[in-house]
Amino acid sequence: MPPPDYCHEDDSICCIKGRNYTTYECSPPISRSTKAVLNLNSFEEGGDGGKPSKCDDKYHSDHTPVVALSTGWYSSGSRCLKNITISAKGRSVDAMVVDECDSSMGCDKKHYYLPPCDNNIVDASQAVWRALGLPLDDWGDMDITWTDA
Repeated sequence: MPPPDYCHEDDSICCIKGRNYTTYECSPPISRSTKAVLNLNSFEEGGDGGKPSKCDDKYHSDHTPVVALSTGWYSSGSRCLKNITISAKGRSVDAMVVDECDSSMGCDKKHYYLPPCDNNIVDASQAVWRALGLPLDDWGDMDITWTDA
């Protein structure tokens, strides 16, 4: 659990003491139109991930279209530095996979006391959300489809 004063009362993303969180080793099968949930994430230094991206040990600008995939889709890094195509509301954008959204573990110091990701997550930089033409009010999480580019 997070140390005292690590999380704020209104910070709903930190793990909650006594709560059990589902973990996953796999993700839904990939198709030409794989359903997923798009989350907003910053890959910049000091951003949401907290550390450099797993694929290249670098930080990435919020102005660059990059993503992290749930553990199963990340596939032990087999998609690292490859593009996927994300589609929502009639628009598409290519983004490079630079990180894993860990579905198999969480709630510890290594994971910044965050719960494990669901098995159907695409964490995306601001650039992805902008390229999809989504209004700021819609940023956060959204149902999308994706495929390997």
